[in-house]
Amino acid sequence: MSTSSPEAVKKLLENMQTDLRSLSMECKKKFPPVKEAAESGIVKVKTIAARNTGILAALKENSSEVVQPFLMGCGTKEPKITQLCLAAIQRLMSHEVVSEAAAGNIINMLWQLMENGLEELKLLQTVLVLLTTNTVVHDEVLSKAIVLCFRLHFTKDNITNNTAAATVRQVVTVVFERMVAEDERFKGIVEQPPVQGNTNRRSVSTLRPSAKDAYMLFQDLCQLVNADAPYWLVGMTEMTRTFGLELLESVLNDFPGVFLQHQEFSFLLKERVCPLVIKLFSPNIKFRQGSSSAASPAPVEKPYFPICMRLLRVVSVLIKHFYGLLVTECEIFLSLLVKFLDGEKPQWLRAVAVESVHRLCVQPHLLRSFCQSYDMKQHSTKVFRDIVNALGSFIQSLFIVPNAGNTPAVSAPAGASGEGARGTAQGGTGTGGISTNLTTQAAFEYRGTWIPLMTVSIQGSAKATYLEMLDKVEPPSIPEGYAMSVAFSALLDLVRGITSMIERELAAEEEVAAEFREANPDQEWQPQPGAHLVWEEMVSACWCGLLAALSLLLDASTDETATENILKAELTMASLCGRLGLVTPRDAFITAICKASLPPHYALTVLSSNAANLSGKAYSIQGQSVQIISPSSESHQQVVAVGQPLTSQPQGTVVLTAKNIQCMRTLLNLAHCHGAVLGTSWQLVLATLQHLVWILGLKPGLGGALKPGRAVEGPSTVLTTAVMTDLPVISNILSRLFESSQYLDDVSLHHLINALCSLSLEAMEMAYGNNKEPSLFAVAKLLETGLVNMDRIEILWRPLTGHLLEVCQHPNSRMREWGAEALTALIKAGLAYKHDPPLAQNLRLQLLLLSPLKELSNVLHADIRQKQLESVLQILQSQGDSLGPGWPLVLGVIGAIRNDQGESLIRTAFQCLQLVVTDFLPTMPCTCLQIVVDVAGSFGLQNQELNISLTSIGLLWNISDYFFQRGEAITQELGKEEEALQKQAKEKGETLNRPFHPAPPFDCLWLCLYAKLGELCVDPRPAVRKSAGQTLFSTIAAHGTLLQQPTWHIVVWKVLFHLLDCVRTSSTTADKEKIESGGGNILIHHSRDTAEKQWAETWVLTLAGVARIFNTRRYLLQQLGDFFEAWEILLNHIQSAALSKNNEVSLAALKSFQEILQIVTPVKDSDRAGDAFAAMGVPPVLIDPLSASGPGRPLVRSDSLVERLTRYNGAELQAPPPGEESALEDSALWWSAWNTWYRTGTDCTKPPSGPTEKFSFIPSQPFLTALIQIFPALYQHIKANFSMEDLKKLGVILHGAVSVPISSDASPFILPSYTEAVLTSLQEAVLTALDVLQKAICVGPENLQVMYPAIFEQLLLFVEFSCKPPQYGRMETKHVANAKYNQAEWVALNYVPFAERSLEVVVDLYHKTACHKAVINEKVLQNIIKTLRMPLGLKYACPSESTWKLAVSSLLKVLSIGLPVARQHASSGKFDTMWPELANAFEDFLFTKSTPPDNLSIQEFQKNEAVDVEVVQLISTEILPFANFIPKDFVGQIMTMLNKGSIHSQSPSFTEAEVDVRMREEFSKVCFETLLQFSFSNKVSTPQEGYISRMALSVLLKRSQDVLRRYVEDERLSGRCPLPRQQVTEIIFVLKAVSTLMDSLKKTQPENVDGNTWAQVIALYPTLVECITCSSSEVSSALKEALGPFKDFMQPPVSRVQNGES
Repeated sequence: MSTSSPEAVKKLLENMQTDLRSLSMECKKKFPPVKEAAESGIVKVKTIAARNTGILAALKENSSEVVQPFLMGCGTKEPKITQLCLAAIQRLMSHEVVSEAAAGNIINMLWQLMENGLEELKLLQTVLVLLTTNTVVHDEVLSKAIVLCFRLHFTKDNITNNTAAATVRQVVTVVFERMVAEDERFKGIVEQPPVQGNTNRRSVSTLRPSAKDAYMLFQDLCQLVNADAPYWLVGMTEMTRTFGLELLESVLNDFPGVFLQHQEFSFLLKERVCPLVIKLFSPNIKFRQGSSSAASPAPVEKPYFPICMRLLRVVSVLIKHFYGLLVTECEIFLSLLVKFLDGEKPQWLRAVAVESVHRLCVQPHLLRSFCQSYDMKQHSTKVFRDIVNALGSFIQSLFIVPNAGNTPAVSAPAGASGEGARGTAQGGTGTGGISTNLTTQAAFEYRGTWIPLMTVSIQGSAKATYLEMLDKVEPPSIPEGYAMSVAFSALLDLVRGITSMIERELAAEEEVAAEFREANPDQEWQPQPGAHLVWEEMVSACWCGLLAALSLLLDASTDETATENILKAELTMASLCGRLGLVTPRDAFITAICKASLPPHYALTVLSSNAANLSGKAYSIQGQSVQIISPSSESHQQVVAVGQPLTSQPQGTVVLTAKNIQCMRTLLNLAHCHGAVLGTSWQLVLATLQHLVWILGLKPGLGGALKPGRAVEGPSTVLTTAVMTDLPVISNILSRLFESSQYLDDVSLHHLINALCSLSLEAMEMAYGNNKEPSLFAVAKLLETGLVNMDRIEILWRPLTGHLLEVCQHPNSRMREWGAEALTALIKAGLAYKHDPPLAQNLRLQLLLLSPLKELSNVLHADIRQKQLESVLQILQSQGDSLGPGWPLVLGVIGAIRNDQGESLIRTAFQCLQLVVTDFLPTMPCTCLQIVVDVAGSFGLQNQELNISLTSIGLLWNISDYFFQRGEAITQELGKEEEALQKQAKEKGETLNRPFHPAPPFDCLWLCLYAKLGELCVDPRPAVRKSAGQTLFSTIAAHGTLLQQPTWHIVVWKVLFHLLDCVRTSSTTADKEKIESGGGNILIHHSRDTAEKQWAETWVLTLAGVARIFNTRRYLLQQLGDFFEAWEILLNHIQSAALSKNNEVSLAALKSFQEILQIVTPVKDSDRAGDAFAAMGVPPVLIDPLSASGPGRPLVRSDSLVERLTRYNGAELQAPPPGEESALEDSALWWSAWNTWYRTGTDCTKPPSGPTEKFSFIPSQPFLTALIQIFPALYQHIKANFSMEDLKKLGVILHGAVSVPISSDASPFILPSYTEAVLTSLQEAVLTALDVLQKAICVGPENLQVMYPAIFEQLLLFVEFSCKPPQYGRMETKHVANAKYNQAEWVALNYVPFAERSLEVVVDLYHKTACHKAVINEKVLQNIIKTLRMPLGLKYACPSESTWKLAVSSLLKVLSIGLPVARQHASSGKFDTMWPELANAFEDFLFTKSTPPDNLSIQEFQKNEAVDVEVVQLISTEILPFANFIPKDFVGQIMTMLNKGSIHSQSPSFTEAEVDVRMREEFSKVCFETLLQFSFSNKVSTPQEGYISRMALSVLLKRSQDVLRRYVEDERLSGRCPLPRQQVTEIIFVLKAVSTLMDSLKKTQPENVDGNTWAQVIALYPTLVECITCSSSEVSSALKEALGPFKDFMQPPVSRVQNGES
């Protein structure tokens, strides 16, 4: 209920009346005046109440009168009455019905009471009520009231004192509150500014009443504290400084606005308060604890705790509220405060000072102001820095053992406080190290100094203990650890305050910046530089001191919570420095945390700037010096892990304590939450983590996450269960740390990557030259970082993979293995990641991702390549379909195989290739197909694994199949690509440069495939060559139709001929050394046991393949412009192969020759091979080596295109276009072939010149046969222009071929046995060739017939072989019978059958051609006879008996044809030379010089005689009857011969029994009869005939004469002995003949008989007469008959004249 409500007023009136009544009652007896006053007061009250509506206002007006009775009552000094009065006055006051005058009266009355010492407490209460309920009391009255209270404060009564003190405090407050209220009322009114420069106290005239009171009061308080007389508080008797200071502090603290808004008050602050404080501080400043008084001249006033403490409180308030006014003064205060922390000051002073500092530390804005006002100004004390440093050195000093009187530097360098000091402390046994019972309490322990830690204040508020001890007079005893605890809190609060303030402002700034950017996206945000400068200055000023102190505390802390707080402070500072870009302090804080994480003996040079002083006892490894300290120096911490230090030399173990682990967690936290600001300090953080991870034995696992477990170094790592449970957590945090890198910005991410890379480089350095387990931390974490940043992989890919590639080349296998693991995992992840835009559309990114994979190909270590290829396999299996533009890179990797890489690598790579060819050809861009071909080719060419080479050739076949099936699609795609490329080239002004350029792209693809196969065809390994050759020719055969015509040009020249050249070169230079059978049990057949022989096979295959292509694709090739040149070159190849010194090659060359001449059609079905050849008359020796059973059967797959092509394109392949029935019309081509044939033939049949070595090459029979067999077919095409010249050339070759001997080891196959008269196939071929020729001449035009004689000549040469085998150079040949098969000798063939066959041919041919003009002109008959003369003459001496018999029969046949012709042409003289030749032939034969063999049987002899008889009969029938056409000499020779024949010529060697037969009686008889026959010629029709008969007669007579004479001689000599039987027979025969002759002479006209004849006849007579004496009766009877006819001659002689006339 308010005091002005009607009820309250009514109550007041009632109470007043009651009070007055009570007063009058009390004073009735003793004090009547009072009673009267009371009663009139009652009336007065009632009157006022009745008269006025505003009762309270009326009461106030009349308050002096109303109060009067009560004042009088107080004057009675009667306690009861006084109390009653005071109560009533208070009631009035509380209803605010006291006027100013009344109030003055009341105060005066109270003063009197006070002086009398009455009712002191009531008095105070009344004053308080008076002053608090209204504002009527001012000026002197007010001052009097205040003095009254002060006076009461100094009474003897304790209760009064305290109450008075409280009242004073309240009253002072009230005064100032009034002023505040007054200001509030006048807030809107503008005042005149006060006159400046007025320094005396009268300047108060400008103040309003309440303000003036306050001013006066405050001024006097200052005076009083300063022990001066007050100006206003008149009547003060005594005053204490402590109380004055407390009052000053409370005013300053509670009413800062007053001082800040009113200059008068500000003036007071500056001029009065500050000097006062400084003056009062002086004893504390001068005093030094422990300095003897003798040292200073005047005794020093000791510091007094109550004043000192209150002064500090005042200073705190001044600084807190009036810092802006009192900048200079505050500088002094703060400097003093810093000095109070000195170690020489008393303990209590340091404690309160530290409390004061703590108060400052919880006000970051204030600290910022210090920094701005002092630290940032030139020539000013760096106050902020000093405060922090002072705190730091204060903390340090607490650890220094008191007896050492040294004071540490104010600011210790970053590392020294921790590092330098630590070493010595650990040597001595610290208290904590031994007495474990103490460690339960939170404490710091350092160098044996143990300081407990207390909870002094709630974080963020400075709740002081000693600054609040206002009742203590003596300095309190400070418990151990209190100052440390306060300082510790102050430090933490300082850090917390500064960091949170700056971070708040930073965040606000960032918000503004973001809004600005949103509003103006095109403009750059410019932050206010001022703020940043302040923040940076604050941090720069404080970090050294903070770091020194925090490091020391961290080192000394034994309490987990304290440690946590210290670490948190260091962490927030590090983060803040990072955000502000202050690198040095950031790194320093991080270094501190890092050092604390590592074992105490551990010093990483990354962390210690003073590495030099460690060099004495440390190895410098990987840029990290690891100090080796004996393990005896145990720390006071709980050891949780023992592990190995990460060094390259094996060393002792190091221990990790729980605190190390705690620090490690902070480090992880720092990296995790503040990674973005770490920048270059990632290096420090990661280096430390690496070492910790190593000591804890965490090893990288899948994806780079670290897992516990170290199998390698087993026993050296000892982990307690505590840390074991922590490990998964740590490992998890570690992983999360790198996972969180995805939230870093690009720059920070680069810092992280760079740090990891340089760590990794150090690890690599360290792992050089030893097989120790390397640290894989960096590599594993690079992998993890890469994996979580896939979305922006581009920005970090190059540094990341660039480094990992270096790791992959490291000699340490574990290191490289992980490098490769990381790299391949990243690539696989990169390809599998769903990028935006997708990889398929982001070509550049895909190539970027794949390029390191390709780079790996340059690494020489096989394990890395293995890893690379395995990952390629995985990529193919998972992403093969979407590689697109990445194919060239992938294929490049697969194809980057070298022969020095070992089989397994090549095998893996090949698996990849197989996968590509089987599954991915359709998905890759067609431009890559060429690369696939190249890669497949390179696998064919590698020499590590033969099977892979062979399989890769199969792959090439599959690829060709794919090309064939997808031809159209590929053509289109390549066409588009080509256009684009051409366009580019045009823009650049270059020419398009790709292999096989002018050909269309699809054809180029084929050409590349062919070229690859071509390379494989000249591989050093025969199996590869064979397979590649078959594949090449099969693909060309199967798919050649797809090529455009101009491309065939390239196929022929660049592929096929190039291949032939290479093969020829290799074959001719191949090694002839025997190859020992391959390893193991592989046997090499003798036909393949030298490189040369193996190359021969290749040559055969290649040549056959090319020839087949020429044959099957002839129509297509002929349409190319340069078919003739190609043909020439092919023929040239065939020729050089045919002339190679290898039988296999040469024979195959002829085979190919036959094929391109289409003598042998390519065999389609294997089963017809034999028949086909037989039908063509090709002997079996020649059966196509490329056909069914041959080694080169094309590899035809069941679903092969060959078959399909044959089905669909059968017509195109084989049949010529309609109307071109003949295969090769162009005679130039045929003549070219003929020339080749001729050169080949000439070269191979040319006998070796000079004495031959054993090894000189002699062509084989099958080869020569094949060569000769080519001629007939070839001749069919060239016969039109075949000239005599050519015929001669042919003859040379035929003759040469037949002359070639056979090697003895081959002869049994060619000649079944030498006794059989069989022709070799070569000889048959030769005869066939001639046969073909003569048949052609026969049907050909007239002009051809001039060739007959040449053919005869050739044949007759062969006939001579029967008696005189040909010589092959100077080569010695043996007769076949004497050859030993197992020796390398050369055997001359048995030429007899050949010669005889030739002879038969001659006879046959002559039979047909005897009448031809050429035959007559060229004296063929004479030549025949001349040739036959040799065997005829040799007769029994012939090599073979059949020869002379055949010669005779042939002669007879020839003569039977030729003689009529000769007679016919007798006149022409063309046969003149023939007759003597013929006569000699007869002579040589009939009277041979050779004797018959001894073993000749009678029957045989008779047969032979019959032959002789036959000859004579021929003479008698064919020659002599036509004597008139025959030269006389010849007839004479014949007659002489007959004459000789008709007389038995005796051979003395005959046995008696044989004589009969051997005398050739029959022969003689025939001769004689012939002679006779020609002497009976009675019907001489021509003079010629007469001549013959004269000849015959003359011969006959001469012969008879001889026989008879000899007989007579013999008879006489023999005496009684009978003559031999044959002689007797002969004489009888002669005698009979004579009688016959006589008969015929009788019948003949005498004129027909020549005179000579008569003479000869008559001359016989005497001889006959002599025979009469013979003893034989037979002879006698014959003689009788012979002598009888002579009677006709007995005529008388006629006269000479007559005779002469007739």
